[in-house]
Amino acid sequence: MKGKPLVSIISAGLSKFGKLEGLYGREIFAEAVKEAFDRCPNLNPKDIQALFVGHMGESYEHQGHTGATLADWTGLLHIPATRTETACASSGAALRIGIFSILSGLYDVVMVGGVEKMTNRTTPEVTEFLAMASDFPFEQWHGITFPGLYALMATAHMHKYGTTEEQLAMVAVKNHHNGFLNPKAHMQKEVTLEKALSSRVIAWPLKLYDCSLITDGASCLVLTKPELAKKYTDTPVQIIGTGQASDSIGIYERESFTSLIAAKLAAKQAYQMADVTPKDIDVAEVHDCFTIAEIIAYEDLGFCKPGEGGRLIENGETTLEGSLPVNTSGGLKAKGHPVGATGTAQAYEIYLQLTGQAEKRQVENAEIGLTHNVGGSGATAAVHIFRRE
Repeated sequence: MKGKPLVSIISAGLSKFGKLEGLYGREIFAEAVKEAFDRCPNLNPKDIQALFVGHMGESYEHQGHTGATLADWTGLLHIPATRTETACASSGAALRIGIFSILSGLYDVVMVGGVEKMTNRTTPEVTEFLAMASDFPFEQWHGITFPGLYALMATAHMHKYGTTEEQLAMVAVKNHHNGFLNPKAHMQKEVTLEKALSSRVIAWPLKLYDCSLITDGASCLVLTKPELAKKYTDTPVQIIGTGQASDSIGIYERESFTSLIAAKLAAKQAYQMADVTPKDIDVAEVHDCFTIAEIIAYEDLGFCKPGEGGRLIENGETTLEGSLPVNTSGGLKAKGHPVGATGTAQAYEIYLQLTGQAEKRQVENAEIGLTHNVGGSGATAAVHIFRRE
């Protein structure tokens, strides 16, 4: 399979991200599904043979049994519908399962996606629910939350490599600029470096603009066998590499605070399967739940050497005009982070980029894209590589 298409994306959909008052998660997911069908007139709902959907938590809406609920509300009743949960990488895992289901020969066409409805809860409640993706007896129990865990990574990175608060803030400035250009982003406004640096501290060195948003949203992709793709669309996007790995649930047991081993292993698998190197990537969506996470992602994905992530953003390499645009959607930082939806939302942006539909944020001549989706503080990571047909 090395370098060959695993599956083809024939359509994709994304809801508006933001505080979507008065809507249940199922209704938000239906919005994404409608776009996927509208984009692909040759696709009939009856063609969908299975649904795999990422959803992190029942607590937000007091609703479990997500797979069947979403199949019901999107007109996909009676097909097998399965929820996946790997914290913030839930729909990255759903995408892998969809790929496997087609490669197995069991299905010809499947839908994968994700959803989370979060803003109906208070910030302390959301913080508590998200913390369930960390180690209960040794992290949650002692009161540390994800801003604190990523702050530990940030201070370790600063101590080891000299990374600065200004470099962290540059990630926020870049991603807010990209979100400003994305009509579906939660935060569609520019942020200056001065404003990012002067915002209130959440967990030093992470400030308000270093942290992703509590957001409602949904995303989906429709996958099929490569040999069937042209039946549905003239512009399929091929998935040519997939990787997933795990690490200890608690960061206190890990070899490094400045790298996510699961992400490095997942990337290695995906690169080898796709038969490409980091230098071949034209555009990437990485898991910037906090600005330090994007800088660490640059290094874990091989875009630069360990310790050089801060300089990569400082030199402008990952801006829209740079040599490797990263988080053209605005990323989790500005587009928003409805946790179950994030993995396939990243793939949605790559789909737009590789089919030339990203409008004001379009990367010129983008042929190969990558997504990097992390669960929790790095206990799960999924990496996918995409190629234009």
